[in-house]
Amino acid sequence: MTSIVEAPPQRLAATGAAAVTVVLWASSFVAIRQAGTEFSAGALSLARLGLGSVFLGALLFAQPRQPQVRRWPAKRDWPQLLACGLLWFGVYNVALYAAERRLDAGTAAMLVHIAPLLIAVLAGLGLGEGFPRQLVIGGLVAFGGVVLIGTSTSTGRAETWGVVLCIIAAVSYAVGVVTQKPLLSRLPAAEVTWLACTIGAVVCLPFAPDLIAELRTASAGTIWWVIYLAAFPTALGFTTWAFALRRTSAGKMGVTVYAVPVVAIALGWLFLGETPALLALAGGALCLAGVGISRRTR
Repeated sequence: MTSIVEAPPQRLAATGAAAVTVVLWASSFVAIRQAGTEFSAGALSLARLGLGSVFLGALLFAQPRQPQVRRWPAKRDWPQLLACGLLWFGVYNVALYAAERRLDAGTAAMLVHIAPLLIAVLAGLGLGEGFPRQLVIGGLVAFGGVVLIGTSTSTGRAETWGVVLCIIAAVSYAVGVVTQKPLLSRLPAAEVTWLACTIGAVVCLPFAPDLIAELRTASAGTIWWVIYLAAFPTALGFTTWAFALRRTSAGKMGVTVYAVPVVAIALGWLFLGETPALLALAGGALCLAGVGISRRTR
């Protein structure tokens, strides 16, 4: 009886957290466009993750201490934490930023968004989530929408190294999410996010000289965009992601990310004056339809 009463509020909370993540991650594309003009890929990744770790740590340790809730990870947790922080927070960010300097936005979007399909496959095989029909259909429909969006913005020219970097980013993203999921059943979402972000920042420390040099010449407006990236899409966005992931399957959350390009198109139109092509709008509609199918409950 209790599960019947509590299930709908939990689903509603997870859906709300996922929606916040989608909006914040979509806004990061606008911020990256602005900050990427004065910061290189490695320097931007270090600044975003380093500041994000500071913000997350301040929020985490400012809360009243509750030993029964917050605890230091056990020895068995560290391999998964290291994999999540190294791959998703570290390698993914550096590889994606570097790829976007070599590829047009459409090609990069199509390649990187292989990740949600990889998440569904890895979660189905490794986490025992299986392959529900609505998840498979929704994922394929949403990916078709990303292909349409990518086609409408692609120049048709793809540098080999840029393609390789995008695939590295997609694989790192997928493996990072699948390793994060089991941790959320044992540790608080905020703690997992903070530790993974900190690990990613440590991975990016070799780019510290570049960051110091570029900070000297960066404009105040660009620096504020970096702070926004760290505070909202990183600190808050990854926390709401972990909150939602803890309450739903990894495959379903992965497909939900297909809504990010749709919101990014809307934000680009509002803040950057970028008018989307009709094909991109059709792709956006397909993305939303796919997400809706994947999240439908029987």
